[in-house]
Amino acid sequence: MPAVDVAGEFETIRQLFAPLAHPEWGRGLLDDVAVVPSRPGHDLVLTKDAIVEGVHFLPTDPLDTVARKLLRVNLSDLAAKGAEPFGYLLACHWSPRCGWPERVSFVDGLRVDQKAFGVALLGGDTVATPGPASFSITLLGWTPKGRTVGRAGARAGDLVFVTGTIGDGRLGLEAVQGRLSLEAERVAALAEHYRLPTPRTDFALPIRDLASAAVDVSDGLIADLGHLAGASGVGVEIDLETVPLSAAGQVWFEGRVDAQAALEALVTGGDDYEIAFTAPARDEPVLRREADRRHLRLTRIGRVTAGPGVVARFGGQAVAFDRTGFTHG
Repeated sequence: MPAVDVAGEFETIRQLFAPLAHPEWGRGLLDDVAVVPSRPGHDLVLTKDAIVEGVHFLPTDPLDTVARKLLRVNLSDLAAKGAEPFGYLLACHWSPRCGWPERVSFVDGLRVDQKAFGVALLGGDTVATPGPASFSITLLGWTPKGRTVGRAGARAGDLVFVTGTIGDGRLGLEAVQGRLSLEAERVAALAEHYRLPTPRTDFALPIRDLASAAVDVSDGLIADLGHLAGASGVGVEIDLETVPLSAAGQVWFEGRVDAQAALEALVTGGDDYEIAFTAPARDEPVLRREADRRHLRLTRIGRVTAGPGVVARFGGQAVAFDRTGFTHG
């Protein structure tokens, strides 16, 4: 596409984004602000994530999937807090490759996931840039007053759980880069996970009711458990052999010569957007019932200790990591 802003900021907002706006609080995107009424008995929970072309998505990625991933990574943050999402602010920095058809595709992606996850656009900004393209969302949600689950709160003796599977984000990146030697259907499944992770919004209520601390797995399981342990002032021990893998991940793992190195790669890769959390041992049966009701895989992978830091064991021996996950600049 030509390196021109084919419609301009206000036409882009009027034609593309205004139909996504919340009918009341977004003010039709005709104002410089959104006005959100308070919700009695609730706290307002906010999170913000940005994604940059060449860092978080590929220059060849379709913009509808870029938009959906952007919304989903923010939804994952709220799910780990036990929060109910309701609206978001959006910033778009369009590069020269983002002509009108690409912008339409981006908005189409947002429309699909707004409906799927029950959120609406409240406002934001759109500008042109020489590149790379980047986008960010500030997502707002609600929790009952004083009930937001933080990273602090884990206690020695708690168990450590994770939803879903770990490692598909890292393998998915290799899949979209054409660097993965697996059957075509497994490569496609991993690529789909990388482009469209599933935020565990349907598990937010059990997290809010039962978790002592929680974090979404975005930087890597080891790194994010380290964030939780540090905030809680405790230690975490996990057994690498218990870390859940998808069917595609299991096939990849079984093809590796060095099992320990393979597991290390999966637990430090990031981009999984599962929830890692701690909870008292007495609540494990309830958590499993809640997961089963939602057809969600839930795995106990370790325990909370007096600390400090994260200790990962393989074959009963502690493993030292060269890196624990993705580091933001």
